[in-house]
Amino acid sequence: MIVALAGGTGGSKMVHGLALAGGQADLVGIINTGDDGPFYGLLVCPDLDINLYALAGVVADRGWGYADDTFHCLEGLATYGRDSWFGLGDRDLATHIHRTLMVADGATVSEVMDDLRLRLGVEARLHPMTDAPVRTIITTPTGEKRFQEYLVRDGAREDIDSIRIEGLAESTPAPGVIDAIEGAATIVIAPSSPIVSIGTILGVPGVRDAVAARRDRVIAVSPIIGNAPVEGPAHKFLRGAGYDECSALQMARIYQDVCGTFVIHESDAGDAPAIEALGMRAVVTDILMPDHAARERLARVVLGAMA
Repeated sequence: MIVALAGGTGGSKMVHGLALAGGQADLVGIINTGDDGPFYGLLVCPDLDINLYALAGVVADRGWGYADDTFHCLEGLATYGRDSWFGLGDRDLATHIHRTLMVADGATVSEVMDDLRLRLGVEARLHPMTDAPVRTIITTPTGEKRFQEYLVRDGAREDIDSIRIEGLAESTPAPGVIDAIEGAATIVIAPSSPIVSIGTILGVPGVRDAVAARRDRVIAVSPIIGNAPVEGPAHKFLRGAGYDECSALQMARIYQDVCGTFVIHESDAGDAPAIEALGMRAVVTDILMPDHAARERLARVVLGAMA
């Protein structure tokens, strides 16, 4: 069994690559839910849905949402003066309505995800990190913002003073999460934010200890090339969490206690000796995933390194 810890866009590319390389039958994703929240009265789980759509083969080329979706509902809401900055397409809205109705009837987020994946023909299992409500709150010089407000509505323009994950300390791992970690042949930490994606997953009580106990079977892919994130404003999240350095080496330091093998980009090969001095094995390759072929190639390198 291959287990992947993943966030949104970058994480879903890695999860999809693992499915292309080894099939879905033995693949389990443990997905960040700190970005979840209510929109128009609906429970939206962005990272879970990106991974679901990627595995179902229906994700849009932009990396999120349903392929070839329309936005008539959102346009209508804008006509009535409602916020329309969060791009929920019409087909995507059906997912959120279905989830919200199931939760209202007593289902957990885990149960909803199992229902969704089966209906979309996804064989891999996708676990939310927790079924408890956990929300990432970003504090900036102009005040507190929910994660999607900071990232999408405001374009991550401001620096971050602090990051708070509401409900994380009181949460528990979703059913199947710890069992998957303990039973995995390989655990892949996807190139997602170490602070607001992977860090949030590892922050669920019991998860970091479970992953650390399997450290020799854990491989992480750096989300940083040079001094810049591959995707998203990871550098701002790092600074907001108190890290001044944005580099592959800094990522290795963050994952040192949970990860025995670390994958970096070819241009960062000079960091390999310092990473190995941390007690980690360094793997140097092209970590960019611009298309399906590149996703599968990187996944094969990752799995081959742990064979």
